[in-house]
Amino acid sequence: MLNKKRLKVLLVAGYSESLIRFRGELINRMIENNINVYIASPDIKANIPENWRKKGVILHDIPLKRTGTNPLTDFYTLIALIQLMNVIRPDLVLAYTIKPVIYGTLAASFASVPKRFALITGLGYAFTGSPSGFRWVIRWIVKKLYKAALSKSDIVFFQNPDDSALFIKLGLIGANTKTRIVNGSGVDTFRYSVVKLPKRPVFLLIARLLGDKGIREYVEAARVVRQNYPNVQFDLVGWIDENPDAISQHELDTWVKEGIVNFKGKLSDVRPAIAASSVFVLPSYREGLPRTVLEAMSMGRAVITTNGPGCRETVTDGINGKLVSVKSVKELADAMIGLLEKPELILQYGEQSRRIVEEKYDVHLVNNYMLTEMGLVP
Repeated sequence: MLNKKRLKVLLVAGYSESLIRFRGELINRMIENNINVYIASPDIKANIPENWRKKGVILHDIPLKRTGTNPLTDFYTLIALIQLMNVIRPDLVLAYTIKPVIYGTLAASFASVPKRFALITGLGYAFTGSPSGFRWVIRWIVKKLYKAALSKSDIVFFQNPDDSALFIKLGLIGANTKTRIVNGSGVDTFRYSVVKLPKRPVFLLIARLLGDKGIREYVEAARVVRQNYPNVQFDLVGWIDENPDAISQHELDTWVKEGIVNFKGKLSDVRPAIAASSVFVLPSYREGLPRTVLEAMSMGRAVITTNGPGCRETVTDGINGKLVSVKSVKELADAMIGLLEKPELILQYGEQSRRIVEEKYDVHLVNNYMLTEMGLVP
């Protein structure tokens, strides 16, 4: 464990809103352990609730473009982070998501931060889809930057073994770098408590509206299912992200106009949407470990997801849901129809989902593991 003085920990993130949902309990645990917590993220002061400031969390806005590809802008981000760390003098830096991991870890090395940790929560646009054209160029650059940054990390946390194996295969992690597998960001089982199923079947997908999330496959499978089950509802929660793989506004408007999906937009609290659903669907091509799936499982929902990395970790096929092949509209539609024809499985799978979350994905278990590995708790 790190020495007994009151430690300074700096979290570097690329999306300030995610801190509340995904890292709130981790930050609370640090505060409970008398740790000074600093957060660096774009627009952090505008998006973080006032009660966090009252807890003593110190916020710093940083000039980071989460989805940009301008090297000069990214260089400015690196310099800004180095300057910030030279002022704060943190004992430990924890960075997560692609750009924060790369530039936050490099900055921590340049600023001589004693302990540096990286959390890989997913591979993003560069590592999904076919590596051709612009995506190939981005992948080549990201690989070079990842290799440089992760060589400076004390531990690299992954959320599934496939991502860890891929990074090792690509040579992005050196022989001396420690890696650990952590069960996602965890879920608060009290906040996401079991809710009674609705009277009629409702499928739900919550995700950023990206092609790689399987949005189009979800819509096409809904078309197939509605041919024989016209009254089944397909809810969609999310938003169009600034990403080369984003669903277009025209596509979304067309689906809504046709009545294929019931679009609920971006929600600050997804619990009502999950409560109104009976089956959660995520046909993503690849994930770190999807938080939305864990939230749905915690609320007692059956899950249909893909056999892709990160997704398959959440479902045991035939126990708490169904696994389907990536990009397979037919298998996705068949899985949905199978649950409609045997509705008793929806309840059965949902009960098992809750059990799995309690045993494996409870946020307190996940946070304790990470904090222990970082030497912040005994």
